[in-house]
Amino acid sequence: KEEEKTASEQKDHVPPENERSSTEECLPEAKETEKETKHVIKNILWTTAKNFTVERGQQQIEELISTWDIHESWLHHSEFLEEEELKDSKRYHYRACWGLPTRRKPIPRATANVYFVIVISKLKPDTAPVEVFYRLESSRLIRRPEQCQFREKWLQDIIENKIVCTERLASR
Repeated sequence: KEEEKTASEQKDHVPPENERSSTEECLPEAKETEKETKHVIKNILWTTAKNFTVERGQQQIEELISTWDIHESWLHHSEFLEEEELKDSKRYHYRACWGLPTRRKPIPRATANVYFVIVISKLKPDTAPVEVFYRLESSRLIRRPEQCQFREKWLQDIIENKIVCTERLASR
C-alpha cells in the first residue's frame, strides 16, 4: 500500500518544465519512472477570451467535469460565484458542489466543493484561450486541468473527513 500511495503522490506532482529537465539530467532512473507513471489527462478546448461569457464558462466547466472518471452515483451542481477585476486579468470564480445521495439518505451527510477560476489575461491577445485552474475545498494546491487528472478519491476523502469531524463534535 505504501508503494501505491507513493506512486499516486508522484503522479499528482508535476514539476515546472525547468525542474523536470534538471531532474532527468541528475537522475536518469527518474525519467524512466516518470514514463511509467504517465497516464492520459483528459482536457477540453477552452474558449477564447473574446468569446468568453459567464454562461459559456459554466458550460465549459461542466464539459470538463464530464471528462472526469467519476462514478455515476456522484451528483453535483455548479454555479457562478463572482467576477474579480485585477490589474492584469479578470477572474471568474465558480463552484461545483458534490454529494453522494442514496435512497436511504437522499440528502448527503456531507458535500465536497471544487472551486474553479477562469482567468482572462489583459496582456494576451483576445484570441488566446482562457486559463483555467481548480482547487479542492480542503486544499490550497491549485491544479490545472491539462496537467492533472481529477480523482474521485479526493471527493471521498473530503466527505469522509467532514463526517469524522461531525461525529467527533457530536460525541462531545
